[in-house]
Amino acid sequence: MSDLVLETQRLVLRKIGENDVDMHDKVLNTPVVMEHLGGVMERHEIEARHAKGMAMFARDGFSFLFVHEKATGDLVAYCGVKWVDNPLAPNVGDHEIGWVVREDRWRRGYAYEAMRAVIDWAFGPIGAPHVVALTCDSNVGSWKLMEKLGMTRRKDLDFTDPGMPDADNPTIQYSLGKEQWENR
Repeated sequence: MSDLVLETQRLVLRKIGENDVDMHDKVLNTPVVMEHLGGVMERHEIEARHAKGMAMFARDGFSFLFVHEKATGDLVAYCGVKWVDNPLAPNVGDHEIGWVVREDRWRRGYAYEAMRAVIDWAFGPIGAPHVVALTCDSNVGSWKLMEKLGMTRRKDLDFTDPGMPDADNPTIQYSLGKEQWENR
């Protein structure tokens, strides 16, 4: 697969390309998947996100990636590392990890498998001293995965985002240090 960045037992993680908007929109931009992420995005928002991610990868050597199932080649997730860029966050500029998995592939361990590779990437070649992940209390699956990955809840990093629905506020954060990850 061209633009391969990471690989796990069942998954390949690759750079996002200019022709990936339709696939992203069809597979990952659904009401259920986007429920705690501000809702379904408009096509121009996906295009902007992809452009920003491709520019970041070119500049910094990391960004979010598309995750494909090896067995089928199907797109199953979108995950990776980016900078915390919400101006309301108290830790703008930290390395942020995140993920979105298509609904028909939930509960198969794909997010856990992909994020273990992403965290190794963050602490290895990227050189992050620590990573954070953002979610909300109502996104139970998300923060449970953060805990499964060994991340620690950081109430001191919570913030309210008026652009998000009340049910998804405040934004909460978990963190994980390099040493903590290596000594797990």
